Formats: sequence, structure tokens, C-alpha cells
Amino acid sequence: MAYSVKEIYYTLQGEGAQAGRPAVFLRFAGCNLWSGREQDRHKGPGGCSRWCDTDFVGTDGPGGGKFATAEELAKAVARHWPDLDQGKPYVVCTGGEPLLQLDAAAIEALHEAGFEVGVETNGTILAPPGLDWICVSPKPGPELLQQTGNELKLVFPQEQLEAQPAQFEKLGFDHLFLQPLDGPDAVLNTKRAAAYCMSNPKWRLSLQIHKLIGMP
Repeated sequence: MAYSVKEIYYTLQGEGAQAGRPAVFLRFAGCNLWSGREQDRHKGPGGCSRWCDTDFVGTDGPGGGKFATAEELAKAVARHWPDLDQGKPYVVCTGGEPLLQLDAAAIEALHEAGFEVGVETNGTILAPPGLDWICVSPKPGPELLQQTGNELKLVFPQEQLEAQPAQFEKLGFDHLFLQPLDGPDAVLNTKRAAAYCMSNPKWRLSLQIHKLIGMP
């Protein structure tokens, strides 16, 4: 299949259990929960359209474009890693919703290029086999199909009853993270998330360190 990619860039993973790790971010275009366009900001089944700050529309970002094959995609990712002989190359497949496009062929090609392959998904599509790291960030409303993985990262607080932390504690994830909702109430939300983790130590606090240090 052909792959539509918004952008590819090298940075540090800023969130969750892999925070601080050098990584190539492979941002696929498109999402199944909202269009990504401002005129649709209050639409979509996931509720995330009200606060999502990610641009995943089109293929015009740095390193973005359309890739006809999985091998072409993997070569584009590999060009962004500074030295494939140093460290363990790591690619984070994200979006939008990466599992609309990320398939077994792409995972295999990325592995052959020397990368560990992680995904950040909303969990409404089952992940294909072969992934090295699965991070699920559930959204209120849509059915959560991917109920196992390495980490679950919940934006906090959520108004909807079906997106409260306790709803996810018995699922099959190694790590449970609360990530404070960004925006005008970010400081308050961080305090609330920290307090929840202190009272419910199954959960850990995830901060967006890439924003704190001015990285993409």
C-alpha cells in the first residue's frame, strides 16, 4: 500500500515510559476521530477534537510526502537517524491515528532498517503483530479495541464518565500514565493529575518534556 505521511523528524520522546529517548517520529496523515481541521473542532466521536494540538492534515510537513512502498518509507525514516551504528534506532509511529496506515509490511521494513518500532494509537484499531512498543491513549466515546500493550496514557482530567482512570486499571498494560491536559488550565491540571497519582499509585505522572525544553 502507499503511505501518506505528514512529517518525519528526529527528536527526544517527550512522554511516558520512553521519555528522554532519542527517536524518529513518523507522523502519518489522517485520523478516524476527527478531521484535524479547525472548522470541525467540535465534531468527532472521540472528544479529542476539543483539545488536540497536533497537525496531521496533509503531507506537507518536514520529511512528509507519499511513499509508494514500505521500503521507501523505511528509507525515509532511516535518513533521519544520525548514525545507525550508534544506540538502538527507535521510530515512533504516530498521527493522527497511525494504525489507519501502519501495517505488517511497514513494520517489517522498519525492522530490516534496524529500528525498534513503537506506536502511539487511540486504541480504536487493533495493532498489527510485530510492534516493539504499544502506547494507547484512549479517548472518550469510541470502543477501545486495543486493550493490551506496554503503556496506557490517559489525558487528565476528562469530563466523560467512560474516560476516568479507574475504567482502565484492569486492562493488560505494563504502565499506566496520566498526562495533564494542556491549555489555559495546564498548571491546575498538572496539580490535579499529580494528586490523583499520589492517591492512586497504580498511576504515574507523564509530563510533555519536549514542550518544556522547546523541542518538537
